[in-house]
Amino acid sequence: MKKVKALVITGYGINCEEEMAAVYNLAGANAEIVHLNDIFLGKCSIHNYDILNFPGGFSFGDDLGSGKVLSNKMKFKKLKSRKLFFDDIKDFLNEGKFILGVCNGFQFLVKMGLLPNVNCVLEQEVTLTGNNSGKFEDRWVHIKVNENSKTPFLKGIDKIFLPVRHGEGKLIIKNERIKKLIIRKKLNCLSYCDKEGDETSEYPMNPNGSDLNCAGLTNETGHIFGLMPHPEAFLSLYNHPNWSQLKRQNPDVSEDGEGLKIFRNIVEFIYRKDAKNAKKTSP
Repeated sequence: MKKVKALVITGYGINCEEEMAAVYNLAGANAEIVHLNDIFLGKCSIHNYDILNFPGGFSFGDDLGSGKVLSNKMKFKKLKSRKLFFDDIKDFLNEGKFILGVCNGFQFLVKMGLLPNVNCVLEQEVTLTGNNSGKFEDRWVHIKVNENSKTPFLKGIDKIFLPVRHGEGKLIIKNERIKKLIIRKKLNCLSYCDKEGDETSEYPMNPNGSDLNCAGLTNETGHIFGLMPHPEAFLSLYNHPNWSQLKRQNPDVSEDGEGLKIFRNIVEFIYRKDAKNAKKTSP
């Protein structure tokens, strides 16, 4: 069985690509970091990969709002073939493949209209803007998983502890109708919560004041997943801010970081899907 292939986009101020590639490699996939220009110039095709990843960073310095410039570039830029890159992304999804966006990558996805896309017209329905605190938030938060979420990225996870690093992480939903559809379709897959797992709007447990206390969204199929916290930044126990005490209290504690589970989930899901398809086509 061939290895799952993860494409990790970089360039224009994205700066979390190495962590993203590292966690995929730990999860059993083959990860490749590619500059977005190499895709635009036809040197690399997204269709050679199973998962397209938009990592965190500060694309174009967040000068016109986080992720806005690069999302427009990706939505309207033509490839060497003269095909719009955005149309190539749609074709990629139609092949049953997956997209992950973290932090700045989540901002790309919502501003391109890929998330939550409740109206199925790929137009922007939500935005991510300045935190209620008025400052950059660099802290660890508890996040509750919506038990009805459809995305395989979150299978078997109830609650997770991850770092946030953002100045514009507050999710604002365009109107009440879209908000109701997000809730009804269970696309608000992650919510900020307290240590006990109870959803909260209280700062700093909710670091930005998002509508629905939302920390992440999926589309209806669950194939597109975006979140503000950084799962790739907790790939080892030793990333935890209090790892030494955890280790003393329980010497047998797992040395895997909680974020690694998200990547193992999607890699294992694709392996199982490919195995099932191979079995169907075998003589």
